[in-house]
Amino acid sequence: MSEKIIELKEGINAHLIKNDKFKTNLICVMLTTPLKRETVTKNALIPLLLKRGTVNYQSQSEISMKLEKMYGAGFDSGIDKIGDNQAIKFYMESISNKYTLEQEDLLKESIDLLLEIVFNPYMKNNEFIEQILETEKENLRKIIESKIDNKDFYAFNRCIENMHEHEGFGLYKYGYLDDLENITNSDISKYYHNLINEIKIDIYISGNFDEKNVEDILKLNKDISRLHPRKGEYIINNSSTETVQKVDNVRTIKEEMEIKQGKLVIGFNALARGENMTNIGIVFNSILGDGANSMLFQNVREKAGLAYTAHSTFNKLKYNVFVRCGIEIPNYDKAVSIIKEQIENIKIGKFSETDIQNAKNYIISGIKGIEAEQDTEIVFYIGQEISKTRYTVDEYIESIKSVTKEQIIEFANGLQMNLIYFLTGTENEDSENELESQEADNDE
Repeated sequence: MSEKIIELKEGINAHLIKNDKFKTNLICVMLTTPLKRETVTKNALIPLLLKRGTVNYQSQSEISMKLEKMYGAGFDSGIDKIGDNQAIKFYMESISNKYTLEQEDLLKESIDLLLEIVFNPYMKNNEFIEQILETEKENLRKIIESKIDNKDFYAFNRCIENMHEHEGFGLYKYGYLDDLENITNSDISKYYHNLINEIKIDIYISGNFDEKNVEDILKLNKDISRLHPRKGEYIINNSSTETVQKVDNVRTIKEEMEIKQGKLVIGFNALARGENMTNIGIVFNSILGDGANSMLFQNVREKAGLAYTAHSTFNKLKYNVFVRCGIEIPNYDKAVSIIKEQIENIKIGKFSETDIQNAKNYIISGIKGIEAEQDTEIVFYIGQEISKTRYTVDEYIESIKSVTKEQIIEFANGLQMNLIYFLTGTENEDSENELESQEADNDE
């Protein structure tokens, strides 16, 4: 697996990921822009509108028929939040040219169709179709409203929202109902035309192909040729927004909802800086709470029995560690206390070389899996594009192997608690839980 980057125009790059393991080619067009409250909802609406039709295929059914003729090629789109940036993504997967029945250039067809979906949508008088807009606004409304359905996801996002309330990272990637209601056809159409001539564009192609042929396809593509070079800053690099300031007071936010199981999320700022510190943070996080051998899993969930789930994540773009637990509501204080204890143990070096090796093996196993799936390959290189880093899978593995116990301790001692968020039950439910606990004690 290797990546070749070709600049098509300023701010428009192609990333060719040559890999002969696969029988398919996967193409991803990614549009990346800084997360802002005034544009986040519009950006979330864009892929829903674009998938509805193009100039040559003026409905979803026509696009589907075209995909069927392309040996059942697949298409998908979506929205991601990457640090303080919002990414609008479009995917197309089709079989490699060598497996076509009549030696068709299916890769060219796939590239041309995907670029047409993104850059040449079906419009009338330079505007989207009103009926389609209203339908997709309703679909986006349902997506936004459904964020509360998954309580783990909701609690995690509420912690991020409060920790980063003045930054793009604190915004919900699908936007907000208040903003959605005010979007008119004229607004979103003008916004789209401006967006495609300003936004950072990256085209990722993974598979077994002739690089020169793909480069020619892209450079001759009529939809690419109409785009202007980008000017100025197209994305927010993590180095300008990662957390570097200490927090004077740790905030605790408790939110009530009709739930039986509490959702605890604790957010930390990682303040340690230095060479390879990101990968040191990855190893630290694995020891703390990523996997069945981690301290959180073993001590909070298994030994203490305080949590149904207990794990942590490290966001290397924002330099945050998040501990996430699903707990019985009365166990809140005990859970917070034992979580703090695990971090204090790492700070004083109360973990073994076996813990470190288990963590490294777990991480390296995941890294080796990058080359096993085309979508993970692309995600690997997307991360490097956003963070402006360049390294191979082998270099990534070696950097993980090089992490020492002293470095992990240093990282841990630079960890500062920022915010505790707890999604708890209503007062009535808390009383019911306490009553049930008392009845159980009496039965014993």
